[in-house]
Amino acid sequence: MDPELLDIRRHLGEHPPFDGLTDDQLDDIASHVEISYYRAGSQILASGQPIAALFYVRSGAVEVYRRSGDLFDRLGEGSLFGHYGLLRGRRAQYPAIAIEDTLIYAIDADRFDALYETDGDFADFIELGRPRTGTSVDSQTRNNDRMATRIRKLVTRQPLIAESDASARDVARQLADEPSAALLVVEPQGDDPRYTYADADGALWQVKGILTDADFRARLVAEGRPVDTPVGEIVNEQLVAVQSDETMQEAMLAMLRHNVHHLAVMHRRRPIGVIRLEDVVRYETQSSLYLIESIFSQRHPEGLARLLPEVRNAAVRLIREGADSRTVGTALSSIGRSFVRRLLELAEAELGPPPVPYAFMGMGSMARNEQTLVTDQDNALVLDDRFDPQQHDDYFAALAQRVSDGLDACGYAYCKGGIMATNPRWRQPLWVWQRYFRSWIQAPNAERLLHSNIFFDLDNLYGEERLIETLQTLIATEAGDSPAFLAAMSRNALNRTPPIGFFREFVTEKDGQQNDSINVKRRGTAPLTDLIRIHALACGSQAQNSFERLADIKTTSLLGPGVADRLSYSLEVLSLARLRDQVLDIEQEREPDNNIEPRNVPAKQRAEIKEAFRALSDAQKFLRFRYPMPSGGLQKRGR
Repeated sequence: MDPELLDIRRHLGEHPPFDGLTDDQLDDIASHVEISYYRAGSQILASGQPIAALFYVRSGAVEVYRRSGDLFDRLGEGSLFGHYGLLRGRRAQYPAIAIEDTLIYAIDADRFDALYETDGDFADFIELGRPRTGTSVDSQTRNNDRMATRIRKLVTRQPLIAESDASARDVARQLADEPSAALLVVEPQGDDPRYTYADADGALWQVKGILTDADFRARLVAEGRPVDTPVGEIVNEQLVAVQSDETMQEAMLAMLRHNVHHLAVMHRRRPIGVIRLEDVVRYETQSSLYLIESIFSQRHPEGLARLLPEVRNAAVRLIREGADSRTVGTALSSIGRSFVRRLLELAEAELGPPPVPYAFMGMGSMARNEQTLVTDQDNALVLDDRFDPQQHDDYFAALAQRVSDGLDACGYAYCKGGIMATNPRWRQPLWVWQRYFRSWIQAPNAERLLHSNIFFDLDNLYGEERLIETLQTLIATEAGDSPAFLAAMSRNALNRTPPIGFFREFVTEKDGQQNDSINVKRRGTAPLTDLIRIHALACGSQAQNSFERLADIKTTSLLGPGVADRLSYSLEVLSLARLRDQVLDIEQEREPDNNIEPRNVPAKQRAEIKEAFRALSDAQKFLRFRYPMPSGGLQKRGR
């Protein structure tokens, strides 16, 4: 697709109702658009004239009048008119006049009809001028479907591109005025067909990677290289790209999974833009426009701590606007990761570069992208095998202490169980971590099962991703091949049961301050997460997020028909109940916790929570049956 058509489809894709269409639909429309130019004061449509197209205002302004001559509407960029005439006999219902020099895209009637008949959201918009609002549940589902919003909506300009043999000096000049401070480095042809494309002259190029200002600092300035170094030598070749048809949610998860701040956006292998993590989070959270930028602009940990109210406000706004738990969890986890990364950057600036490579590993809810407003620290350091405690541990102990203290000040409490990188036990080289994990799997006991529950949800927050990937692969390949380990994990998961009594009524706590309440984490989301993890290990899933794990489990025969969907529904219900109560605590100026009081929950939500607990209870009963303790001990089995 040539640059002009790409610009047409980009502009259409930024405005409703076209922003909900697929790439194929947008390609078809953009390829058949007729472009017309109208001078200010000229008539575009007259009442009653034949009409054969939907009109889209690309630039300028249009006034639409009633038959009486009264002004009906004034339209600007991205607005539509002519649709009433297409629906009523193919004759214009309202006259339209350009009040400024105006550029119009005309979309032919046949394509309009096809979209109107096959796409309900498009039809709703055409009939109402906005999406139709249905029931409160339907409305929330649509609002939650930021996960269905196409990533192309964030692409506002063509990417800067430099050839790999261009000098760092010349490319730095290109980047000087670039807001996102990133460009794509390309080389002739290449051997990766995923990222090979033809330019306007038919020459083949491959996108090699994304070059950022951080790459210049780390790989040019810090290493003392000359300014005429080809950028192909300093670009980060870990190219992470998404298709323009993918969702905001998928883009955010790709960034978090690969520990990058920039993504290349491709359309049919052709690069059409570069987006940043800040762009995605800003769109997802609908919160302070500068929260992520504020985190990375702070020069001292004290400045980070002052951002805690903004983090809470972001979550409150998300919940009040009807976001689902997955969206909130991902947003809060990405913010938490940003705090970790900035604290590590500040610590390295103070302590100097690390003596050996390392990865700062996060566990638990942050690794699963399921954080709430009540969370503590679960982190560790995985060090390169060249780590020598005598020479290097003082550095990493100081690094860990600065990060842990900073996180506590930012609202991420110290772990009461000491699962933090400040604990020398959890600050070890990769070979020691591999030994830990294998011992937990091969000889499980109460302590090792506890560690498995914590450490088997892990992700890289900063540093060398290969170190964490090695551990993730070990878990996925060895844990599921140990029937005795799965059986032990299953029995351990039964220690926390849902609060449903014999007569299917809530059983509330009776412990003074939390009297007549239910700890939704301890009695609900935590045991549900535990059993999902066990099934995920059994099927070899490498997903970290519980919803993604359930999607993997659903493709196997581990659970009966519909069970994975029921568990997904239950996790959503319980997670939302927990988040809503935390928001209520904040709004009433109480410190948020994990407890809800059933009597204060609306009847409909109370019934949903009760059903979710029942699903958890049924799923726990199935665990012992599904993973019996083998009579032969700790032997391996294949999947």
